[in-house]
Amino acid sequence: MQLSDYGLSRTRGFLSHYEIDEIALPSQFAGVKQASDELSDLLTSGRVRHWLEQLADPGLEDWARETAEEQVRTAMVHYSFLVQAYVWGEPEPPKHLPTNLACPIVALADRLGQAPLLPYSAYVLDNWSRLDKAGPITLENIRMVQNFLGGADENWFVMVHVAIEAEAGVLLDNAVQLVAAANAGDAAEAERLLVEMHAAWERVYAHFARMPERCDPYIYFQRVRPYIHGWANNPALGEGLVYEGVDRFEARPQAYRGQTGSQSSIVPAMDALFGVGHSDDPLKRFLDELHHYRPVPHRRFVEDLAAKSTLREFVAGSASQNLKDAFNACIEQVARFRTRHLEYAASYINKQMASNPGNDPDVGTGGTPFMKYLKKHRDENRAQVI
Repeated sequence: MQLSDYGLSRTRGFLSHYEIDEIALPSQFAGVKQASDELSDLLTSGRVRHWLEQLADPGLEDWARETAEEQVRTAMVHYSFLVQAYVWGEPEPPKHLPTNLACPIVALADRLGQAPLLPYSAYVLDNWSRLDKAGPITLENIRMVQNFLGGADENWFVMVHVAIEAEAGVLLDNAVQLVAAANAGDAAEAERLLVEMHAAWERVYAHFARMPERCDPYIYFQRVRPYIHGWANNPALGEGLVYEGVDRFEARPQAYRGQTGSQSSIVPAMDALFGVGHSDDPLKRFLDELHHYRPVPHRRFVEDLAAKSTLREFVAGSASQNLKDAFNACIEQVARFRTRHLEYAASYINKQMASNPGNDPDVGTGGTPFMKYLKKHRDENRAQVI
């Protein structure tokens, strides 16, 4: 295994290898790009559907199949934001997505092997750039390029995820090296890599801990979260959303999961490396389903890591207590990360929903009850030390 086989790197992890502001789209996207740039204004007008319905359908089927992936992913960022804005930008969601939005996003999603709505990859992984191109990917030097309403809270929410994903590149690179070290029976090298991973987890956790600095829970719930829902298990949309003009859907409603940080591949990659499993419950089934919302290369990385990692067996059979301690320390770091996720789920979602009558305080943006299972997954993680 090599990170480059999956389009990944030690310095960027699962983030795009390019920056979205460096990718030029052809002239047929002029209207889409203008609407994307003005999306905050269109949403504030209260008539966002009126404006988006005027966009021409550029007929992307052939273009999406043949053009460079970087352009397709960039187009997916803009179209997926427009689609979400069309559905959630007015008080009552529509039952139909018009052809001029439905056909292009389906064409883009087909090329990428993803669902035709906003995924985590378009919200975070491909939706960033550096302010100083010679500088590092840090919270002080990145920006969210495409947004909905905009503002510090929305930008910061995405930027923190970008910083985490960049820092996690060390975890992914060391994971690949750990597979090789375990296969070679090199306990010293495995211990060194695990200690280095522990330090990287400290940096990841430090980024995650900064979320409340500029993203207020109330603002997140009221001004950020509404636009990232999907149309599966969502009472407001019943059986889902009809994608007009897409022949293979035969005018049947389509139900897709909403964008969620659980589509990030970091924790699943670590579970695969460390051989951490979870007993069956609704959250596990939900997370298994979300695996198919990830970019195809990221899915392959997690799957290959799970298939090839013998790290747990190697460490368990080693006489080195230092190696076992280093392994267990990394297990604890993932559990700690899950604990912070649980805390944020409580403050940013559960408590906010509880104060809004008619909302189920246990249902996340992905459309599944989460609170009672997040702690269980954290505890299962922590219990699987050696």
